[in-house]
Amino acid sequence: MENNLLQLNRLPLNTKGIIHSIECDIYVKKRLLDMGLIKNTCIEPVLNSPTKGIRAYFVRRGVIGIRTEIANLIFISIDKI
Repeated sequence: MENNLLQLNRLPLNTKGIIHSIECDIYVKKRLLDMGLIKNTCIEPVLNSPTKGIRAYFVRRGVIGIRTEIANLIFISIDKI
């Protein structure tokens, strides 16, 4: 991985990032790709759940929830924005 990449779950709330890669199994990756999480897409965390197990992200004019263990496998950059 490149040095300027960050795991999605480490991106602070209301800070935009650009998706660089998704490093999970093919079934989960396909679902994320179907929801529009593709390379060079802007993503922004907007809400944490009270239990901290899931987070809401603004992506492509919509909000989706992604579990922390999946967000650990999505790598983003924040220097391109």
